Amino acid sequence: MTSESMTAPAISVERLWQVFGDDSGNALRDAQGSGDQSEIAESLVSRGLIPAVRDANFEVQKGELFVIMGLSGSGKSTLIRCISRLIEPTAGAVNIDGEDILKADDKRLIELRRRKLGMVFQHFGLFPHMTVVDNVAFPLKMQGAGQAERQARALEVLKMVDLEGREDAYPRQLSGGQRQRVGIARSLAVNPDIWFLDEPFSALDPLIRRQLQDEFLHIQATLKKSIVFITHDIAEALKLADRIAIMKDGEIVQIGTPEEIVLNPVNDYVAEFSKDVPKGRHACVESVMLKSVPDHMPDDPGLKVGMTLDTALAKCMLLYEPVPVRDAAGTVVGAVNPGDLAAALQVEDT
Repeated sequence: MTSESMTAPAISVERLWQVFGDDSGNALRDAQGSGDQSEIAESLVSRGLIPAVRDANFEVQKGELFVIMGLSGSGKSTLIRCISRLIEPTAGAVNIDGEDILKADDKRLIELRRRKLGMVFQHFGLFPHMTVVDNVAFPLKMQGAGQAERQARALEVLKMVDLEGREDAYPRQLSGGQRQRVGIARSLAVNPDIWFLDEPFSALDPLIRRQLQDEFLHIQATLKKSIVFITHDIAEALKLADRIAIMKDGEIVQIGTPEEIVLNPVNDYVAEFSKDVPKGRHACVESVMLKSVPDHMPDDPGLKVGMTLDTALAKCMLLYEPVPVRDAAGTVVGAVNPGDLAAALQVEDT
């Protein structure tokens, strides 16, 4: 591994466009002299083309869980397929650990997908004639691993996704949630550095979905993969994400932490996603901390960095002066006015 790949983001996307239609590359180059992104898109649409991804720019840091969300048709699935080169982008750059994968030949792409990139989709595509353990071990077979090594690794990841005892079952004998676990285990078997997941839980019942989300968070806490996760569900995005990108009509309209998306939406479209979200469960005291610590404060109610607003307000709701906020070591790092906590939790009537 080069020093550049060690310091580069896991994924860097720059000026990425995906335009569907005849002669889209030349049409995009012609349109790019017509103005800003919206004007370029209008020019393309006027020519009967579909700008499915419009000038996307973002980075995913190593170990980050980056969620892309939007309504159906917003371009999120097209975007993840461009990043992984399942679809060839019309224009732009995609760098994986500092390597421009748009310049990679077929041989290099196969190597990347076998060893560095893991993919899980809503339709998990298990081999019906193979047992669970053989399905999970299949990518390792493609890498040339021996049978004993494949078997050991497959059993290891099946334990990780709570499928011990189902190794010899066939996909038809599993529930939808269990089949999805097999798909996740198969992707994990090759220990990818970067993981692409396109609505992997959306077809599941709500209870199974929540259970898999919890298991997924446990896996991520253990493995610290760099992940791009697609969803249309704001609750799922807020639960899983380190950061969220919101898409509309092929454009990324806001990127931020769950707290920033909930508390500071950039427009009505983003605000609509989170209007029914209990803000106190996702925003932390840091979002309303005062710029300076007052000289005098009342008795310490025990606020900590990372504490949610509703928990913090419950601790100091009878106080009227600013109260201290401490870090994990107990050092005062800021102060919060209880009135600001209450104001931050108010939801405007719609």
